[in-house]
Amino acid sequence: MSTATQGRIDEGEFTALAERHRRELHVHCYRMLGSFEESEDMVQETFLRAWRKRASFQGRSTFRAWLYRIATNACLDALGRRPREAPRPGAFEVTWLQPYPDRLLDELASSEAEPDAAVVEKETVELAFLVALQRLAPRPRAVLILRDVLGWSAKETAALLEVSVASANSALQRARAALKDHLPERRLEWAAGAEPSAQERALLDRYVEASERGDAEALAGLMREDLRFAMPPEPEQYVGRDTIVAAWVEGGFGSDAFGAMRCMTTRANRQPAVACWLRRPGDSAYRALALDVLRIEDGAVAEITTFPASLFPAFDLPPTR
Repeated sequence: MSTATQGRIDEGEFTALAERHRRELHVHCYRMLGSFEESEDMVQETFLRAWRKRASFQGRSTFRAWLYRIATNACLDALGRRPREAPRPGAFEVTWLQPYPDRLLDELASSEAEPDAAVVEKETVELAFLVALQRLAPRPRAVLILRDVLGWSAKETAALLEVSVASANSALQRARAALKDHLPERRLEWAAGAEPSAQERALLDRYVEASERGDAEALAGLMREDLRFAMPPEPEQYVGRDTIVAAWVEGGFGSDAFGAMRCMTTRANRQPAVACWLRRPGDSAYRALALDVLRIEDGAVAEITTFPASLFPAFDLPPTR
């Protein structure tokens, strides 16, 4: 690190230092942006900016902290370019939301090169938390992530954002209050623990079996009456088990014209997920259809967020079966 602290870091040394932090920076950008794919771009932007500014790194902070500063500012710039729309009552506001594969979170948690494996614990990556984060203004969002997720001090956070400590503390108080308003009321009761229970695994098995049979009634029996359903990037959000299942049936689910499904369980954002493939009439293969990320509460499915099949590669899921 001697050349790095003097601003004379060469390309090979820079690449080695930066790559050690790629995954944790990706998770950081994901929390800031809510989009898996956009976070990939932000990490590349972070490395590009860091290389261009390498002479400014004088060793007054760690190389990791310096990268976080650059990544955070790159995300703030990206958020500043997003169009702002007035929220619509009942709409799913975070239309850019994408899931994060657990297999990549596991790599980060088990990597000796990453110093903060605890930052991938369930309560800081679950979809409800991501959605709530996206509803915060960008700078308070950054402050909350740095302070409450990464465990940075008020002084470190203020230095990164180039604001006073008092300003950083004020932003944190506002962010905490707003976050509490946006999180589900019973979140603390269902957030603990990433490993699925035997009851959860049995429910997932029944969810897969019912989906493959096209059995809407059996699926309804696995759901809470106040089930919530969204399909980002579509803006609509649906509430109510009977309304949601009836809409699926009206769309053809369970009919011969719809086709046959094959499903398998996986995990995203430390939550259970079900990947689905559909074989339409006359087709010879089951083709990628959608990824359902579930929130389970009191032994029933409380929320389903369905994502398009374009995200299957991130989960190492095949396009056909």
